[in-house]
Amino acid sequence: MAQNFRRYTSNNVGTSPATVLTADSYDTIVGINVSNVITSQIVVSVYINDGANDIYLIKDAPIPVGGALQVLDGGAKFVVASGDALKVISDTASSADVWVSAVDAIST
Repeated sequence: MAQNFRRYTSNNVGTSPATVLTADSYDTIVGINVSNVITSQIVVSVYINDGANDIYLIKDAPIPVGGALQVLDGGAKFVVASGDALKVISDTASSADVWVSAVDAIST
């Protein structure tokens, strides 16, 4: 079966949660990168809302000036179900860019 690779982005994420991806089936998140795009350190959190709960993948992680955070490392992957939303928030307005790589529709 062919795989449907997708990418999702969000620019200038700030102090309100940004929904970067909302799953429409069983999908696999294979990469999450959060970059600091301002001239001071920021603190970010990345979490999945399953419709009732916020499940943190990383919480209150500092990213230095000019730095980035790879949320998934060592081959880790996350399977999300239809309706699950991947969200990112920063402690500073318009301070983070986010890139997510995913495989869409892993099961039918």
